[in-house]
Amino acid sequence: MRGCPVVTDTAGSPLGPGPGASATGEGLVRRRRRRWLRVSALGGAGLLLAAAGAGWAVYAKLSGNITADEAAAAELARYERERPTALVRGAQNILLIGSDTRSGDGNGKYGRDLGTERSDTTILLHLAADRASATAVSLPRDLMVDIPGCHRADGSRSEPVFSMFNHAFQVGGSACTIRTVEKLTGIRVDHHMVVDFSGFKEMVDAVDGVTVCLKEPIDDKAAKLKLPAGRVTLDGEQALGYVRARKSLGDGSDTERMERQQRFLGAFADKAQSNGVLLNPAKLYPVLNAATSSLTTDPELASLRGLYQLARGLRDIPTEHVQFLTVPRTSYGYDANRDQLVEPEAEKLFTRLRADRPVVVTRYPQEIQRKSAERGGGNGASPAPTFSGNTAAERSCA
Repeated sequence: MRGCPVVTDTAGSPLGPGPGASATGEGLVRRRRRRWLRVSALGGAGLLLAAAGAGWAVYAKLSGNITADEAAAAELARYERERPTALVRGAQNILLIGSDTRSGDGNGKYGRDLGTERSDTTILLHLAADRASATAVSLPRDLMVDIPGCHRADGSRSEPVFSMFNHAFQVGGSACTIRTVEKLTGIRVDHHMVVDFSGFKEMVDAVDGVTVCLKEPIDDKAAKLKLPAGRVTLDGEQALGYVRARKSLGDGSDTERMERQQRFLGAFADKAQSNGVLLNPAKLYPVLNAATSSLTTDPELASLRGLYQLARGLRDIPTEHVQFLTVPRTSYGYDANRDQLVEPEAEKLFTRLRADRPVVVTRYPQEIQRKSAERGGGNGASPAPTFSGNTAAERSCA
């Protein structure tokens, strides 16, 4: 019969309970300590497994949100021989496309779905090889360009045409847009992202809004936007109206609309950095969830790992080195409502981006260029070309 251990004398007579037999014995203490260590170890392992499982679940969810643009990858592969070659190892060029599609959750309120979509906004983002700077170049949707023959969604092929830039996306989607940009600039597009209206709004809401400074009040019925003058924090819906509004703001030009978009993106980048969003998983998750839910990218970026590597290259760039500009353009000679490139300024910009050389932006480019020429005139130095633009560190009002 099992029981407490008993100590006996040499004749076998019991003398009393042995060490550890009582509730206060050292043996019981040791057994309880061992049992506690086993339970703690199992509990710790369980917590680690749970955390790992939760982490994997989050990773899988965010990665699963992203749509891989396999069709564009296949189309670009067919034309690999005609595409530009990357000149600087480590530098990257990402084409950001804002789609005006009315299909998908929440997009129908912005108009009727006609079965096609156009690039409402297109930005070529250049990341320097040393990740010390980022340059975002807006390409006007009304810019007259040569669009190659492209594969349509119905399987047919379009004929090459000289038309407005956003016609490329309408005809052949992201692949046609990328080929058009590469033909126009001679710059190799390494990655691309397409985001719709819903994704844009949700990203703004995920950082608790973005503050802008308005010189005048806004009352735009078409954009459903009514805002006072001064500092205003825009939620996602308001931000979408703000960056898309055109005729009721300023001179109504697409150029001014692009500049407004650039200032907003700069404010968004500043908000993300100042709030520690990129370094705080709790704050970063809602942004990533919003972004990935409405994001279509090339297959290489279509995972959380791919996006993280891209974000890691961006997060340490000072806001004063995140630059925004519009490609040098002027009114098209045959139609004042269209744009054309200004040469040789546009080619100077493209050449510097291809070679990963610094680009200087300012709101007063003519004055800066004059002073640079005066300084360089005495020693024969060639001043760096300066372009009209701004940085993420600038504010439109105090």
